[in-house]
Amino acid sequence: MHTGKLVFAQLMELLPLYEFQRCVQRYQGNYRVKNFSCLDQFLCMAFAQLTYRESLRDIESCLRAMEPRLYHMGIRSKVSRSTLARANENRDWRIYADFAQVLIGIARPLYLNDDFGVQLKQTAYAFDSTTIDLCLELFPWAKFRKTKAAIKLHTLLNLRGSIPEFIHITKGKVHDVNILDLLIIQPGSFYVMDRGYLDFARLYAIHQSSAFFVTRAKRNLKTKRRYSRPVDKATGLRSDQTIVLTGIKTARDYPEPLRRISYRDPETGKHLVFLTNNFVLPALTIALLFKARWRVELFFKWIKQHLRIKAFFGTSENAVKTQVWIAICVYVLVAILKKRLQTDRSLYTILQVLSLSQFEKEPLYDLLSQQLDHLSKNSTLPKQLLLFNL
Repeated sequence: MHTGKLVFAQLMELLPLYEFQRCVQRYQGNYRVKNFSCLDQFLCMAFAQLTYRESLRDIESCLRAMEPRLYHMGIRSKVSRSTLARANENRDWRIYADFAQVLIGIARPLYLNDDFGVQLKQTAYAFDSTTIDLCLELFPWAKFRKTKAAIKLHTLLNLRGSIPEFIHITKGKVHDVNILDLLIIQPGSFYVMDRGYLDFARLYAIHQSSAFFVTRAKRNLKTKRRYSRPVDKATGLRSDQTIVLTGIKTARDYPEPLRRISYRDPETGKHLVFLTNNFVLPALTIALLFKARWRVELFFKWIKQHLRIKAFFGTSENAVKTQVWIAICVYVLVAILKKRLQTDRSLYTILQVLSLSQFEKEPLYDLLSQQLDHLSKNSTLPKQLLLFNL
């Protein structure tokens, strides 16, 4: 007798299925499809992400072993690796990209008041990219170098809650700075970038959109100092200056004054020079804001370690993008679950618990609470295992 809901089904209840069907209809994902709908495809791929499946055969074997429970998981069709492979190759990846944006829209207000270590009322974003290496023989469309293929994930991360609000997948050859043209700039927001995005024409476009940027200066940048402000050198600050660009091209691309802040990190001893168009915030806040940019690097490290985006189930461009976008959906879905359950557990802990209990019939809140009690009990045990109970 079936009593209660599976953990997987409880997690999938957080999905706005009406919005999902709208995304499917937008790109005619179920056109002439009799079996194995787009929802079945999404659920199978989400299951693969949550349970660390390594291949299509692995997904098929695992789900077929639990075939009596597939209906209760929401999967209405028989699962086979050939059907899943064809779906990943042929169904438009934009279905899952649009649905990821729907989930991001749900998660954003949940993390609106989260603290990220900087006293700032405005929204702050970190913009960066990460490269995923591929085999050139299997992925000839993703050209990167002469003997190597790769794709890039260009990500705009909201520093409050580490929620990605913009992701663009390109071939490895595309330079990072070109993706700045695709951003929809929000007035009043801060955009924190490394010096790989130092293009003054594009930075001036951000300035004209009434937004602020924080980036690093290059060593050979030609400038002229107009004014210097006093700084507290005990905090690591070295200078706070108003400058103008004097290079022929840079002065033409950015004709207005900039603020240059010199800072020596007390922890690492590195000397950093920041450029920004904000003249109001304290210089130390600008330095701490750039330091918070490291969250986007941690986000890349997290999804590469805990989601399946380095080994792909298909070799076509559509299959790769489909898998990446469904992985992002799973990440945001777990982030929504964390806030809905109001738990203090990390996303890593929640994902680990979910990976081992997909076919259990215990309420999610009780399941995570038991994990919390288990960890708290073990925290009093000695770190060294005892051979004898003496």
